[in-house]
Amino acid sequence: MTREEDIKKAIQCMRKGGVILYPTDTVWGIGCDATNKEAVAKVYSIKQRDDSKALICLVDSEARLQRYFRNVPNVAWDLLEAAMKPTTVILDDAVNVAENLVAEDGSLAMRITSEPFSKELCYRFQKPIVSTSANVSGEPAASNYEDISDVILNAVDYVCWSRRQEHKPHTPSSIVKLGRNGEVVVIRK
Repeated sequence: MTREEDIKKAIQCMRKGGVILYPTDTVWGIGCDATNKEAVAKVYSIKQRDDSKALICLVDSEARLQRYFRNVPNVAWDLLEAAMKPTTVILDDAVNVAENLVAEDGSLAMRITSEPFSKELCYRFQKPIVSTSANVSGEPAASNYEDISDVILNAVDYVCWSRRQEHKPHTPSSIVKLGRNGEVVVIRK
């Protein structure tokens, strides 16, 4: 299967409210349309995770990130520009996404991916895609396809073919919360 075909099938699945398993700029992720409340609920169910714990979303560009927050502070752009590894920012006042994706305080975690497959997937989908690690909550994240449990593989609607043969160390992103008043809190280095 070509990367183009793989992306088309993943997009078709998400447009129908389905959940996908896909390679990202960090670890393998469970994903869905971040604007679809029912699809987001499926992801929480697959992860066996309480929906009070927010999920990360991926987008392809700064312009797309800006569409999902009332205000993106300048420090966010500075942080993303200086980052030496994939970095997720948690920003306040999320808009235009499924309400069960937004934390109780109105914040949302989002990352701009530069990895070719996930970037193209996000670009072609034209919306943020949920990107939570491909594991049941509390278990180790799936660095490579071979690390994904059968429980997760059997629970999703589509498993991407791209990068399945890869055997490289991958680590989760850094996570930084940026508050309304300029507070910066490192959640994960």
